[in-house]
Amino acid sequence: MILRVEGLSKSFGGLMAVHNVSFSIQRGERCAIIGPNGAGKSTLFNLLTGHLHPDGGRVYFQEEEITGLPPHRICRKRISRSFQRVNIFPMLNVFENIQVALLAVQRKSKMIFSPARKMARQETERLLENIGLQEQREVISGTLSHGDQKRLELGIALAGNPLLLLLDEPTQGMSPDETAATMALIDRITREREITLLFVEHDIGTVFALAEVIRVLHLGTFIAEGKPDEIRANDEVQRIYLGERK
Repeated sequence: MILRVEGLSKSFGGLMAVHNVSFSIQRGERCAIIGPNGAGKSTLFNLLTGHLHPDGGRVYFQEEEITGLPPHRICRKRISRSFQRVNIFPMLNVFENIQVALLAVQRKSKMIFSPARKMARQETERLLENIGLQEQREVISGTLSHGDQKRLELGIALAGNPLLLLLDEPTQGMSPDETAATMALIDRITREREITLLFVEHDIGTVFALAEVIRVLHLGTFIAEGKPDEIRANDEVQRIYLGERK
């Protein structure tokens, strides 16, 4: 077991965004969280990665409690994430974005007397090749297509050499072709690197194709969990989220 969550809760004023959520993820598992807008998915990710402090509950990573640790300390434990909105340095080029991420992980970003342009170059090149952006290495990141910006953000997350990767809507705003290419990339990289994957995604076809376990969040609480076929056949999930009825 790589991640264990016990009774996690978070409220904003009178709104209970996440309520008594408990679950666990096995090492190497591919787990998806789905649910309607406002279900609490991004709040849950923020709680897991230290961007929000929970009102109650515990989070354990490899049996070590990480509840409420700041994001940089959680990242150093080899948990990486992407965000619902693209989170890159738009004025830096593609190469520099990956290089900065690698230097931060290696704790070399404050070595002010070292020539930064010469540092971590080989690792940067390898990672760019891995995510398929080596030909855009000199392109200013803010001018990339939306799909390539999301791909770059994935590369930044991979710079942390994660054991657990959290992706918040990795294909949001993409065309069907971009969605297929991005999920194929995620599939390949997580298998090659033996990364445990936890992702939020609205494209149900993508979820059913990639996830081994699916959990359905509604009003801050899990209402169902299981394999794709079990979720597809669940009456409550069909009613609330999939928009289907038997």
